[in-house]
Amino acid sequence: MPLNKSKGQMYNWVTHTHSHLGGACPHACSYCFVRAMAERFPAMKKRYTGPVRLIEDEFKVNYGTDKTIFIEHMNDLFAADVPQEFINKIINHCLWWPHNTYVFQTKNPARYSDNLGIISLDSILGVTIETNRFMPGISTAPVTFDRMIAIEKLNARKFVTIEPVLDFDVDVLASWIDRIKPEFLNLGADSKNRNLPEPTVEKIMALVDKLHEYGIELREKHNLQRLKAK
Repeated sequence: MPLNKSKGQMYNWVTHTHSHLGGACPHACSYCFVRAMAERFPAMKKRYTGPVRLIEDEFKVNYGTDKTIFIEHMNDLFAADVPQEFINKIINHCLWWPHNTYVFQTKNPARYSDNLGIISLDSILGVTIETNRFMPGISTAPVTFDRMIAIEKLNARKFVTIEPVLDFDVDVLASWIDRIKPEFLNLGADSKNRNLPEPTVEKIMALVDKLHEYGIELREKHNLQRLKAK
């Protein structure tokens, strides 16, 4: 898979994406678009099912300069089941091309701390927190409270993504974000109508107001309009 220009539902502040990992993401989120594509397309099934593994040809990709590259957008590099040697090799590939900004995102941010010594200082480290509530059956990733605690402690450039936003408690979730102190927050909805437990538009707007009070930059994705239109 070559270095791809960012498009579709991807963040509009990311210029390119690239993945070195094959296999199924260990977190098995019920809303995962990669899992859905693997069920539909043979090429995706071949690449994104089975054990997590490295695709060696991806290390030949030239990253060039002056890009913002989302690394492992099709998997979770910092999931507990990903071997440390995989993380080392992927980050080292990024270090060969230092004149870019690298974006990482995980549902297991506790593992960032073990790798800060090798991650470029210009990298932006993200965490997905869909809700403050415990919702069994959605994912096998660490519970969102543990994600919040781990990313709160991190001394690095960081951002939060709430997508797909699940039903939440306004004051609690807003206070979590305030504790994390991210550079910005991405907020988006389920794009595939998977019948997830979603918040009301009133809750969405109340959360937005709270984030403004806390001075947190909000980057809404256009798929949020579906909830606002309800």
